[in-house]
Amino acid sequence: QVQLVESGGGLVQPGGSLRLSCAASGSIFSPDAMGWYRQPPGKERELVARITYAGRTNYADSVKGRFTISRDNAKNTVYLQMNSLKPEDTAVYYCSAQIRGMDYWGKGTLVTVSS
Repeated sequence: QVQLVESGGGLVQPGGSLRLSCAASGSIFSPDAMGWYRQPPGKERELVARITYAGRTNYADSVKGRFTISRDNAKNTVYLQMNSLKPEDTAVYYCSAQIRGMDYWGKGTLVTVSS
């Protein structure tokens, strides 16, 4: 059974940084693509960033230049480095992984940007 476990959320002041991690386990296959989505309070879930096994990335316009996604294929782990955080980045951040055509999700980690 595939499991995604996120870590690294918390409270940070505007302008600060956080690094999220997500480790995938339970599959003999490495994820084809991994990504981060977020769901702000009262809003729908949205894509933040996505990275393929080969390292190709794409980002939401709202985070370009501030967030960086990366992955360690040997560890089946994806990271999201978030810099210059803004209050509007406040959300529950979810890790996702696509393995052999199936989508898997983590339980989410809360990121709160507030002074």
